[in-house]
Amino acid sequence: MEETYLYDPNLLLKLDFHQSPAKFNPFISAACPGETWLKVRPLKDSDFDRGFLQLLSQLTHVGPVSRTQFLTRFSQMKSTGDYYVTVIEDARKNEIIAAASLVIERKFIHNCAIRGRLEDVVVNDTYRGKQLGKLIVVTVSLLARYLGCYKMTLDCKDKLIKFYESLGYVLVPGNANSMTIRYDDEPSSAKHNLTSFNSVTNDSPPAEACQTVSLDFNS
Repeated sequence: MEETYLYDPNLLLKLDFHQSPAKFNPFISAACPGETWLKVRPLKDSDFDRGFLQLLSQLTHVGPVSRTQFLTRFSQMKSTGDYYVTVIEDARKNEIIAAASLVIERKFIHNCAIRGRLEDVVVNDTYRGKQLGKLIVVTVSLLARYLGCYKMTLDCKDKLIKFYESLGYVLVPGNANSMTIRYDDEPSSAKHNLTSFNSVTNDSPPAEACQTVSLDFNS
């Protein structure tokens, strides 16, 4: 059965990891992740069977997502062209072990520019010491730059600020706290209203105790 990528995998081969301030020791990249059995690539429609949702459950609540739901959401994301979910696969086990998402926002400001958001960063905690956290974040950050985003933003917990600063992100002056409004507890009928209009939404609950961090490509 032919597998479908969420986006063109050749984009990852065009990224210049020397443009990132991240320090890799030894040096690795999306094209050469350090081990022959590691693969950095876009999400595939077949990754439902490679433990992608189970990996996300290490980050936040996922719920009992069926194969049909997964494939429907995958198709919706692919059709917009604004979702760049990137994963790292352990080819020995046929298993997804790391992931991060770049979500594109299309703006009227800055001459109708596009902005990137980094979301849903997760690495299987049994793969420590292989720089995979840095690798997956730098990959999607460079991808945002390559696609022409004028900046990339993320929300993270306080304990992760130093990690993201080492990758080039900076705290936004005067905007250090992230605020949110939650709709998780609303009656299911309210959620069905969105579905009936075929809205494409992000199902992941916002991170709690966050700070806003930004990577500006104009400076």
